[in-house]
Amino acid sequence: MVSNALNPQFKSFIYQKLHHLLVFCRDMKDLKKIHGHMITNDLQREGYALEKLLSFCAVSPLGDLDYGFLVFNQIQEPNRFMWNTIIRGFSNSPYPKEAFFLYKQMLNQGLFPNNFTFPFVLKACTQLSSIREGKIVHTHITKLGFTCQIVVQNALLHTYVASGSIPLARQLFDEITHKNIISWNSMIGGYSQQGHVDKALEFFTEMENLGIEPDEITIVSMLSVCSQTGDLEFGRSLHFCIAKKGIRADVYVHNALVDMYAKCGQIREARLIFDQMPERNVVSWTTMVTAYVKQGMLDLAYRFFEQMPEKNVVSWNALIAGFAQQDRGREALDLLTCMENSNVMPDEATLASILAICGQLGDLNQGKRIHNYICQNGFGFNVTLTNALIDMYAKCGSVDFALSLFNEMPERNVVSWNVMINGLAMHGRGLIAIDLFNSMLAIGVEPDEITFVGLLCACSHVGLLDDGRGYFDMMHQNFKIEPKLEHYACMVDLLGRKGLLDEAMDLIERMPVKPDMVIWGALLGACRIHGNVEMGERILKTLIQLEPYNGGLYVLLSNLYGEAHRWDDVKKIRKMMMDRGIVKGRAFSLVVVDGIMQEFIVGDNRNCISSDIYSILRQLTNHSREETSFHTHV
Repeated sequence: MVSNALNPQFKSFIYQKLHHLLVFCRDMKDLKKIHGHMITNDLQREGYALEKLLSFCAVSPLGDLDYGFLVFNQIQEPNRFMWNTIIRGFSNSPYPKEAFFLYKQMLNQGLFPNNFTFPFVLKACTQLSSIREGKIVHTHITKLGFTCQIVVQNALLHTYVASGSIPLARQLFDEITHKNIISWNSMIGGYSQQGHVDKALEFFTEMENLGIEPDEITIVSMLSVCSQTGDLEFGRSLHFCIAKKGIRADVYVHNALVDMYAKCGQIREARLIFDQMPERNVVSWTTMVTAYVKQGMLDLAYRFFEQMPEKNVVSWNALIAGFAQQDRGREALDLLTCMENSNVMPDEATLASILAICGQLGDLNQGKRIHNYICQNGFGFNVTLTNALIDMYAKCGSVDFALSLFNEMPERNVVSWNVMINGLAMHGRGLIAIDLFNSMLAIGVEPDEITFVGLLCACSHVGLLDDGRGYFDMMHQNFKIEPKLEHYACMVDLLGRKGLLDEAMDLIERMPVKPDMVIWGALLGACRIHGNVEMGERILKTLIQLEPYNGGLYVLLSNLYGEAHRWDDVKKIRKMMMDRGIVKGRAFSLVVVDGIMQEFIVGDNRNCISSDIYSILRQLTNHSREETSFHTHV
């Protein structure tokens, strides 16, 4: 080793050279060579050089935090700058917990933090979503006298807002003597993200009255408020404000504008902003895809989606959810396959959407495949995914398995109880559904409007008239829930099944909302069951006047006449349909064969083996007739 024998002047010369090299260091390969020279020439204890080396490792995008941490651990007495640097590195890393651990080590070694330390530590608290650690740091800030430092106060304010502790953030905000735009933006953004749009607007107005000019972050938050409220006029005034005040319209501002116009129903203006954007990212494209989906322009959304230069899981989810909402579940499942082939991993939202589709289609095999995928890919059975699984199994007929999943849940929310109660009601297990509701109340879970839909449906399926009436009254009296169309439909169905047609009609006439086809359909079904042709005829004729081209209504009226043996009236209805060119929509059936969902409609010839299917069907029909004839003669 030459290190200690070197002439001090020569060491100084080497140190200057190494310092120069550190300034122009390009990557970790260069840095490691420099570090090697420092060790060889006994310069590893030179504070300034170590600070530069540590900064490159921990802060530079070309650095290596792990290597920096090894270097840091070799320093016998790191100074405050070195502690701040390594804490900063970990606060920006996927391991923010280490930053807080290092902060505690720094305190334990008797070195007090400064105004640079606290923002880095608070950033780590924000990353951890840890309000507890944030409060601890707040105490230190107060004790060490940093409450007048605006940078520190703003960092603490951001931590409270990000953790959802808006009351604590508001209290701190009121204590800040000299607020700046960052302080105001934190509060406005916090209120906006939490859905407290009135408060966000109140703060924005107060800020303007104080003469504080908004910046691009303020504008993004306020455009989000407009998106939530659908306030197009205010959104347009913000758009005008950007140009008037010369606010820098970066990609985030443009994305917020596109989102605002889209959510306010102005799809053309949203597209115009998108087309004029000098820079776009995946959020820009996804916002437009979501906008087209919300407007029901699914094919346009799909074409737009195909043009995206980059797709992430949010983009795929937007399109999959769109197909699901428009009852195009098969295409949504095909999209899932394309997504997997593109090496984009589904997330919780994807899986919940796909499970909902499996429930709609009754595709139990696909539902089980998703269940296995959840188990094998470490998603864990959180409340949201377990609720989706219970709903899927119940809708696919495996109500007992759904119930077993429900009973095994370590944690439940009101949605968990709702999907199980509705699943039981759907399969005619009304008494078990009612027992479950009583258990729900016993442990203090408050029901919502969906709970009562399931309960009333359960009562209807098993004919519990008095219970149904009781639950219908309980909604408003005990839980302040106003009945909606779905609740009235269940009550009409329940009364109709019991033959109380006049009472059902009286309930419809007293409804505060206009009855829809589901409610009229429930009453018409009861009219058919109980042979009340007069009431059914009166209802249907009224509905046909409102919807003269609804083929289903004519068919219902025809069936009603047929069951009353009024064949002349049946002929008149069919002739009326022919004269008006009205065609009844073709219903279809689904059946799973060898794990593949097959779809059938009347007169279907799409399948490649259709002729064979119809041949076997004819044979079965002939065989059935022969059997019937044989037993009749015997």
